[in-house]
Amino acid sequence: MIAPEGWPFVLAPLCTALGAAALGWQAAALILFAITLFVIFFFRNPKRTCSLDDNVVCSPADGKVIVAGPAPGSAAPAGLPIQVSVFMSVFNVHVNRAPIDGTLTDYQYNPGRTLAAYKDKASLENEQNLSTWDGPAGVVAMKQIAGLIARRIVFDHQPGDGVRRGDRIGLIRFGSRVDIFMPEGAQLLVHRGDRVRAGETGLARLEDS
Repeated sequence: MIAPEGWPFVLAPLCTALGAAALGWQAAALILFAITLFVIFFFRNPKRTCSLDDNVVCSPADGKVIVAGPAPGSAAPAGLPIQVSVFMSVFNVHVNRAPIDGTLTDYQYNPGRTLAAYKDKASLENEQNLSTWDGPAGVVAMKQIAGLIARRIVFDHQPGDGVRRGDRIGLIRFGSRVDIFMPEGAQLLVHRGDRVRAGETGLARLEDS
């Protein structure tokens, strides 16, 4: 399955490749077909199911954990001092998923720079949004952060919308990062360097609410 946002990026090189093949430009056609296959791979949208305990925060992104611990004071939303950050390379699935069952209570978008997403200051300076989710397990916040070559953050919801853990909530195009902020007392289940999968891997266990 392909994320809907990916179809324009798939059809453009595919149609051009077919045109090049019809004109006998075989080398160009092969290159364009290769680009088409990569774009299909990038925008893949596999089905995911989170079967962990209800108070476990599921990863909203595929990729590598680059931060796991106390958040810098300037980065953390009020009351959510524990941070896990997941870096997504261009080879990861880029569909983002809800970390908990809950309701979107706040959403903020901020334009910014396009620093490499693995750098710490990308969490403060890059183009990003911040969504806050409130549910039976507690409150968590999530930043979708554009990276060096990412040029579009997609977010599918409005304040008041409800989600189930693992539901699609958006994506980021072409290399990026997602930060998750959790309450004090959250018991981390991952460490820096771990590989995680959106909608399947547990990041932390929240205290019983």
